[in-house]
Amino acid sequence: MTDNDGDYLVRAISSDRQIRALAVRSTDVVREAKRRHNTTVLSTAALGRVLTGSLLVGAMLKSGLWTELRVEGEGPLGSILAEANLHGQVRGYVQNPGVELPLTDEGKIDVARGIGPGKLTVRKNLDLKDPYEGSVELISGEIGEDLTYYFTQSEQTPSAVGLGVMVDSDLTVAAAGGFIVQLMGGAEDDAVKMLEENVNRIHSVSELIAEGIKPEELLDRLFGDLRFRILAETEVEFRCRCSRERTREMVKSLPAEDLREVLSEQKRVEIRCQFCNESYEFLEEEAREILEEIESQ
Repeated sequence: MTDNDGDYLVRAISSDRQIRALAVRSTDVVREAKRRHNTTVLSTAALGRVLTGSLLVGAMLKSGLWTELRVEGEGPLGSILAEANLHGQVRGYVQNPGVELPLTDEGKIDVARGIGPGKLTVRKNLDLKDPYEGSVELISGEIGEDLTYYFTQSEQTPSAVGLGVMVDSDLTVAAAGGFIVQLMGGAEDDAVKMLEENVNRIHSVSELIAEGIKPEELLDRLFGDLRFRILAETEVEFRCRCSRERTREMVKSLPAEDLREVLSEQKRVEIRCQFCNESYEFLEEEAREILEEIESQ
């Protein structure tokens, strides 16, 4: 069982196995992303939605391999990328974390304007020769609506996706979470209609999370009178795959002349991970050892 005070994801299926749903609380994940990338209110909300969506999509894989959500917008935020796996581990970044925009006329964070027109790409590493990749044009820039459109158009799976991040005026992340509901085929019309009504009643996932609603309670609201059972609960966390050892191998893959030039100018090599903002420094002695390894190959 998971720690119900922390972030976790719940997967469920209807009793007739025609509807599947996932719900997640990702508040701590988004807080950690904000801390690592020093994001503004706008970029926190946008990155948080993509991270949350990636957790939900990653949880649908049948193995621990990674799935990637990439939002490439023409707005000031630039690209947003997140990777997650079946085990609830996610990492990600926004290209321009310092961007801020005024709130909308309704007083909402203007994620759509921050992202602008562009495309959403979902890439799944299914341990095949080539990863599966599908993409769609962004229809709103709200991420949840765009993922809904992606599943329906690219994977031909009728779906509803809700994502939310609540950021307080002091820049703290108050709540974050989301859900995906999908029709697996054969669902009766009455059940589909009831499901649509239940989804439409959920106006703000982040507000529900802030009120203390847990993922399984969110599923209760989504299924309503439809019978379902929980398949699994998984703790989720912001965790990067980078390490000093991997970064050393990255430095080792550089052309010898490039590494030699960096050493002559800076007397050290510093590599920063784009996903988690962790910095790895190799001082001159170690860097020259790496250079000797390159030259001896």
